[in-house]
Amino acid sequence: MLIALLAAHGQRLLYIPGRIVHHASATYRGDGKTDAKDARIIADQARMRTDLQPVRIATDVALGLRLLTSHRLDVIHDRVRAINRLRATMLEYFPALERAFDYSKNKAALVLLCHYATPESLRRIGVARLAAWLKARGCRNSSGVAKTAVDAAHEQTTALPALSIGSALVTKLAAAIIAIDEDLAGIDAEITERLAQHQSAANLLSMPGFGPVLAATFLAQIGGTLDAFENVDRLACVAGLAPVPRDSGRISGNLHRPRRFNRRLLRTCYLAALSSLKNSPASRAFYDRKRAEGKSHKQALIALARRRMNVIWAMLRDNTHYVEPTVNVPITT
Repeated sequence: MLIALLAAHGQRLLYIPGRIVHHASATYRGDGKTDAKDARIIADQARMRTDLQPVRIATDVALGLRLLTSHRLDVIHDRVRAINRLRATMLEYFPALERAFDYSKNKAALVLLCHYATPESLRRIGVARLAAWLKARGCRNSSGVAKTAVDAAHEQTTALPALSIGSALVTKLAAAIIAIDEDLAGIDAEITERLAQHQSAANLLSMPGFGPVLAATFLAQIGGTLDAFENVDRLACVAGLAPVPRDSGRISGNLHRPRRFNRRLLRTCYLAALSSLKNSPASRAFYDRKRAEGKSHKQALIALARRRMNVIWAMLRDNTHYVEPTVNVPITT
């Protein structure tokens, strides 16, 4: 709110990292720390330094996308925690069923746990009736899920302690995970709708590997436009895709991964590069070439993401769609 208020009154804003102020304070006389001294140090740094980045206000669409994508990430973390609690609780009284399904991907297994969370109830209903019950609720592969669940119930013949309490907790957790999935579907729809309002959405979505969520995250993290970056090298540096030198004396060419960068932007570029390997021959060819040079999987993907950043920059700058280049594949006989 303060940034928006100052910008509305025509004030020029600069971003000064806290570590700069911390290290600069050691060069001033005296060991005391007061608000007046801190204000003077900050003012001196803003006046003397020429490498500070100006603070630019994100567009309304980009700000909305940032809020939505951040909220989506929080909900995903809630889902992971709920699934972990579900599995931990099932291990206490029904370990056979806990290891029978991947509850992060199998919705039918969650629907099943909402009503049949004990070995006795699964043995009583049987495969045929359970399959029909799951099918009536729109679950896929109802017969396979029913057979796996009933087999797990027959596999466990010993009633473990705290079965009633554990099954009640599992039922609540399964229902909560299903509700979270429905919430995520609504958030994704809202992100897609909001993304369509951005002028560069169609351009970025034409790039292999970018879906609505990754495209929205990318645009949100750069503020909606390229105005905050002097060139593509600066954008790559902010995204953590450009190595930084650590030269000293006779040592030169000593490149390392940067320590300070936008980790969410790096994750977005990394996942988009990984996804592009499925449907982009150019990305696959570049990745294979880097692997042939001895790079690891992660290093090759980082190099691919850096190369794709040049293309993204040109697309957003020139307002153009992605065109897949022709890849020359050697013919072997």
